[in-house]
Amino acid sequence: MKAYIKHFIPVIASAMLVAGCGKDFLETEPTEFISAQQIKDATEKNPDIQAGSIAGLYSTMYTPGTGGTDLNHDDFGQKGWDIYMDLISSDMVLGGTVYGWYSSLARLQATTDYTRDECYMPWRYYYRIIFGANIVIDGLGGNDAALESDEARYYMGQAKAMRAYGYFYLANLYARSYDPSEPILPIYTDLEAPNQPKSTTQEVYDLIISDLTEAIELLDGFSRQSKSQINQSVAKGLLAYAYATTGQYDLAMQEAQDIVQSGNFPLMDEAAVTGGFNDINTAGWMWGVDITLDNGLDLVSWWGQVDIYTYSYAWVGDFKAIDKNLYDAIPDNDVRKAQFGNEDDYKLVPIGKFYDPGKTQGGQRNVTTDYVYMRVAEMYLLLAESAARSGNEQVARETLKDLLEERIPDASYVDALSGQALLDEIYLQTRIELWGEGKSYLAMKRNKATITRGPNHLSLAGQSFSFDDERLTLSIPQVEIQNNPQID
Repeated sequence: MKAYIKHFIPVIASAMLVAGCGKDFLETEPTEFISAQQIKDATEKNPDIQAGSIAGLYSTMYTPGTGGTDLNHDDFGQKGWDIYMDLISSDMVLGGTVYGWYSSLARLQATTDYTRDECYMPWRYYYRIIFGANIVIDGLGGNDAALESDEARYYMGQAKAMRAYGYFYLANLYARSYDPSEPILPIYTDLEAPNQPKSTTQEVYDLIISDLTEAIELLDGFSRQSKSQINQSVAKGLLAYAYATTGQYDLAMQEAQDIVQSGNFPLMDEAAVTGGFNDINTAGWMWGVDITLDNGLDLVSWWGQVDIYTYSYAWVGDFKAIDKNLYDAIPDNDVRKAQFGNEDDYKLVPIGKFYDPGKTQGGQRNVTTDYVYMRVAEMYLLLAESAARSGNEQVARETLKDLLEERIPDASYVDALSGQALLDEIYLQTRIELWGEGKSYLAMKRNKATITRGPNHLSLAGQSFSFDDERLTLSIPQVEIQNNPQID
């Protein structure tokens, strides 16, 4: 880890400069030797540096190359790994290989080869997020700092939530299952820590839950400027995911219920569900980013890889489609059926879910359509799942019906469901509702599901895979094993 953490140092120096820290300070020592103490000193001289550092964390989520590559067109932040997870879970189909991006991943070959970029890039990205969060935390005085101002508390809250977000996705992508005693990842909670060995799953999730619990308290009263920032509701959403993953269903239910009952985020209605998923102002979007021309996104973007109305890979033949088995499970009277094109002309491509408003094939050259990271619908589904698993089946049924009543004419069939049938229905609705948003993979692991590929997959069609199959989890990359002698 430490061998390539140095690559982040110029970013720190740039953040200091942008924040107005001053040339004299930056020239005190060569940038490759900037220390944690220097960062703390810089913060004392100009507290605004934390605003720049936090903004840098959020921009990392959508900036191409943040997975450590210069040329890879599948390296563009969180939405890139959302595609990875959808393909690995098999709910997303790679329908063509004109240029070949994702082909090894779709064949479930790259996941077990630790030399592949597919294993390296998410690892590098999430540890970059963690390192950036630690910059903010150390600059504010460390993990246990006594914070005097609301501004400092809000910066610390966002940083701790982002650190937890990084570890949560690492724990899901690089561990086959939730096994508390299994060593899975190195933990870094400050900038000057040496190379660390793997911590256990329990230790990783203890940190995730601790960081998010503190973040929720620190963010009390925080009014964010945009949905790109983590506020208390987003931190609660991440905590609900962490509790559900660790089997603490009562606590997961409580966090999700707080969000649902707050009324701050109404569910997307029928018009929005087929409205393109392209506007940050859409009701029900809890966390996302407003993409503008200033962001400079084009070919190398989530939209380029998924939307045939964007000038990029999906349009020229490397299209992404819904698994036919999953598509067939959507009733004809469900509004979400219209999110996908027909089998003959559009090969089940999401032309009714994700699209540039112009709807001209290959038309959007410079991307201005927005990214979504979290929706309130996820909280409805997590609440239903956690309630069902904690014995509150009536709450589970009512919550699931609240969601489905916006999707189908009659959701009364849910009243007759209980036990495993109820859990199976919640899992199915999670896959349908959140298709293409990167969340089916998380649900697959939580539900310990076995997936069977539909007939429209180019490879492994009809084959079944258990959630803990080694091919459904990424390998720790070669560079980490080579550069961190504590990893065995």
